Amino acid sequence: MKPIYLIANGDLRIEANQKCEAAQAAMEKQLVAAIESHGASVKRAHPFNREKKHGFIDSQKYGIEVFRKIPSDAPLIVAESVWQYSHHVLHGLISHRAPILTAANWSGTWPGLVGLLNLNGSLTKAGTKYSTLWSENFDDAYFHDGIRKWLKTGKIKHDSSHVRRLSDLKIPEASAKAGRRCADRLKTEKAIMGVFDEGCMGMYNAIVPDELLNPTGIFKERLSQSSLYAGMLSVRDVEARAIFDWYLGKGIKFHLGKSEETDLTESQLLQQCKMYIASVRIADEFGCATIGIQYQQGLKDLCPASDLVEGTLNNVDRPPVFRAGTREELYPGQAIPHFNEVDECAGIDGLVTNRLWRQLGLSPENTLHDLRWGRQFSGKVEGRKLDAYVWVFLISGAAPPEHFIGGWKGADSLRQPPMYWRLGGGTLRGISKPGWIVWSRISVSSGALNLDIGLAEVVKLPPEETEERWRLTTPEWPIMHAVLQGISRDQMMGRHKANHIQVAYAPGKAAARRALFAKAAAMDELGVNVFICGEV
Repeated sequence: MKPIYLIANGDLRIEANQKCEAAQAAMEKQLVAAIESHGASVKRAHPFNREKKHGFIDSQKYGIEVFRKIPSDAPLIVAESVWQYSHHVLHGLISHRAPILTAANWSGTWPGLVGLLNLNGSLTKAGTKYSTLWSENFDDAYFHDGIRKWLKTGKIKHDSSHVRRLSDLKIPEASAKAGRRCADRLKTEKAIMGVFDEGCMGMYNAIVPDELLNPTGIFKERLSQSSLYAGMLSVRDVEARAIFDWYLGKGIKFHLGKSEETDLTESQLLQQCKMYIASVRIADEFGCATIGIQYQQGLKDLCPASDLVEGTLNNVDRPPVFRAGTREELYPGQAIPHFNEVDECAGIDGLVTNRLWRQLGLSPENTLHDLRWGRQFSGKVEGRKLDAYVWVFLISGAAPPEHFIGGWKGADSLRQPPMYWRLGGGTLRGISKPGWIVWSRISVSSGALNLDIGLAEVVKLPPEETEERWRLTTPEWPIMHAVLQGISRDQMMGRHKANHIQVAYAPGKAAARRALFAKAAAMDELGVNVFICGEV
């Protein structure tokens, strides 16, 4: 049997790679032992770098060097216990001729699951065949059954019995009419998507080709983050102070300190206020109905994080912004849908959801989250017994306060971890309120746009459970406890083609169901292939 080559793709940021090295090494040891227990041999394709103090592929340049030494007919495993930039290895995976397996640890602390889902979505968009597996300790039956099949056939097939095509269902006529009306208006009137530099964090799956986007009625305005930074420099201090005072008046709690290197400071927040004003003014200047700030690269070297800005933009109740030198308010009484990390798939979804929910008379606030992690919960939830798999939906800051228990008063802001944002900046954190949501994800595959959509119940877990889940993931970020309806953990992982998932509330399960079908009809009318997932 030919040796199986193993690669570990990582972050672009050296601090993140160094911090995650020990967890990756431990994960690889377990993974390799599990695979070799089936009689196979595994060979790591690249060494630990003593100078950089990690063993990850940390750039596209290095990735190409690594793949030059991997036989194209050798089985290949991409082992992930971290966030990874897919473009570091996509070039080699696309041209690889032998079976490919993507494998991740099941952990909230070390986000291999998030990296795995992004890589899977990128491979799917590229039309590259692959198999995928995940495990907490690589000793469970599900993992070993999958490995056995992959070693024998080069393929693993996951259960997708929870998925149905929209065309196989009869949906309520009122929902169908509402969805088609929304779609027809968008196609007729058109809308502009403002994109502050494409390709954030290697997310190839998050770039929608113009030829697929434009038939929906949405067209890109390609903007530069340098323009956003220049716009921040033009905002007057008094304007930024007015935004900060608005936040304070709403009751948000800022966890302030004195050290710029390690604490959240008022000066960082005032810069974020300037970014918020600049974002709205640029959106107005270019006529954007939705915008996406790239988030990490470039901006992280110039200014504080965009988290507080993103969540504020996604909220209807937000600080007023005026056209420069006037008292003309821009986008009054409206959220400006923001898609975190320039995820254009989420941008389409967020814009359509915003418009449709407004048409239906529902609160239009929506956001993406990372499908971060989850575990079984058994206990009392608001006076009833709950025994269910509860997912942790968690994102850096795009969640609107309308989603939080207590709204703005229930929100607080902590400094972004220095390994991600050297110059700091505050998050917009809260616990999502209990209720019913419509979840969805647009992805690109086989040269077309596809939508998976389903229902979930957001539950209010006991405080100690929430705190532990925060501690096991990223405690600075907003959290949502979600119970997917009619979908198991492994069904979701086997099907989902992105690290992100879109969510929007509706007032009760029946209303969420009506909204789900209206959204499905709207996307269908826009030319998107729609798949209903789970129980609806």
